[in-house]
Amino acid sequence: MSSKELRYPSDLKYTEEHTWLKVEENKGRVGITAYAQNLLTDILFVDLPEIGTEVRYMEPFGIVESAKSTNDLFSPVSGKVVEVNEALMKKPGTINKDPYGDGWIIVIDMSNPVELDSLMSADEYRDFVENEG
Repeated sequence: MSSKELRYPSDLKYTEEHTWLKVEENKGRVGITAYAQNLLTDILFVDLPEIGTEVRYMEPFGIVESAKSTNDLFSPVSGKVVEVNEALMKKPGTINKDPYGDGWIIVIDMSNPVELDSLMSADEYRDFVENEG
């Protein structure tokens, strides 16, 4: 599937590290993009942080493993992890099937909402991945 065929919901913010963020009041729900899961192919394992873990803008918070590779997951904002998608421990492939829905990874209580200004819109992210490949 080419990057042109992949979906990038307009209500999300995106990073160059292929994570997305959905703002929910002062919290942000985080996952990896359709582009990232498409590159990884079959996701076999996700290493998730514990609730209460402090994460920092554009620093790794976990790992995703596929048949092809192991990659760090980068936080799009700073804050404290308040939810973890435990279902991914049993079914990590959910990320491949539904990267923007049931395949979400963590929820962060954002400590520095100004960081949102440095994230990309869906159109900016689409241009980024088309130029990357």
